[in-house]
Amino acid sequence: MHVEQSVSPPAFFPLPITGLILAGGAGRRMGGVDKGWVLWHKVPLINHAIQILQADSAEILISANRQLEDYRALGYPVISDPCTTFEGPLMGLSAGLAAAGQDWVASIPVDSPLLPHDLLRQMWQAKTDKDLVVVRSDQRWHAVLVLCHRRLLPRLQAYLDQGGRRVQDWFRDLDYATLYLDEAVLRNCNAPGDLS
Repeated sequence: MHVEQSVSPPAFFPLPITGLILAGGAGRRMGGVDKGWVLWHKVPLINHAIQILQADSAEILISANRQLEDYRALGYPVISDPCTTFEGPLMGLSAGLAAAGQDWVASIPVDSPLLPHDLLRQMWQAKTDKDLVVVRSDQRWHAVLVLCHRRLLPRLQAYLDQGGRRVQDWFRDLDYATLYLDEAVLRNCNAPGDLS
């Protein structure tokens, strides 16, 4: 007698990437609120960011400087900038590279809910033999969206120690790959009017 055997779906294998959510900004254009808790389609932006990273990352870190207990309650490690003056996203990336359990770190801003859910796989495929992948559209760089190897941390830290803060400047002299995405999926919720 022939018995049909069911075929199991392939096991889920995340990429060897730490997903880093950059949620430590001052939110000045949003009235000074912590943007991670601003609602987009009735769901906090931090939840959208977690969904983007969840499928393909081996771990998730949240870079935050306020409401730390609320972020910790989501069940992921929370890291903070070494200073409390909101020095920009590179501080969060530096802290994330130092804390990551994986050699590769993919950073995303907390306020970009339309990012593709296969973003990490697209970054992984784009890196080829480079230590850094930076996202851009046909209009501009989105340089907080990066896939970065931890070996670049000393270069980043040196840039920060010299007072550098501009995201686009720190990688200018590095050998990096570029991932091109449509500007529409890179939309940021920077101000209340961006939430509609």
